[in-house]
Amino acid sequence: MARIKNIELPSEKQIWIGLTAIYGIGKSLGKTICLNASVNPEAKVKDLTDAEIARLRKEVENHVVEGDLRRNVQMSIKNKMEINSYQGVRHKKGLPVRGQRTNRNAHTRKGRGKVVANKKKVGK
Repeated sequence: MARIKNIELPSEKQIWIGLTAIYGIGKSLGKTICLNASVNPEAKVKDLTDAEIARLRKEVENHVVEGDLRRNVQMSIKNKMEINSYQGVRHKKGLPVRGQRTNRNAHTRKGRGKVVANKKKVGK
């Protein structure tokens, strides 16, 4: 069982894919880390030796991942909200930040539709 940065890597996957379980490591960075640590990226995580795990841990330490990266992202968002930049205002309002349309999509950011009360029609 390989445990790096307090994340349990999935044992049945290849090492470079297993590293993507760590926040901040994608596929290309996973391959780079494997090559820099001189570990075969195509091998399974369950076949790692203790020495290879140690080399991978040491290589992952050179990158900003997990808690530090999450903290940096949240601080950046908070900073944008404080200085009232366009992106910060969109974050405050709960709208898409990167220029997406909002009139027919964006339900992930906006949430479920809100019910708007209708005026009663006066009958003749």
